[in-house]
Amino acid sequence: MITKDMTIGEVLKKKEGVAEVLMEFGMGCLGCPSASMETIEQACFIHGLNLDEVIEKINSL
Repeated sequence: MITKDMTIGEVLKKKEGVAEVLMEFGMGCLGCPSASMETIEQACFIHGLNLDEVIEKINSL
């Protein structure tokens, strides 16, 4: 299960298909160094996204 406190780097390694989901939400810089240290919660805040919606979509994979 993916949680808001996990980094994007952790999530990308843990679940297949996450990159595509995040890119659908407009997070296009998944490979940048800060993304590997940024939590899902931080990324959603920065991109103005609904955290619960993003996590629900990722966990449905």
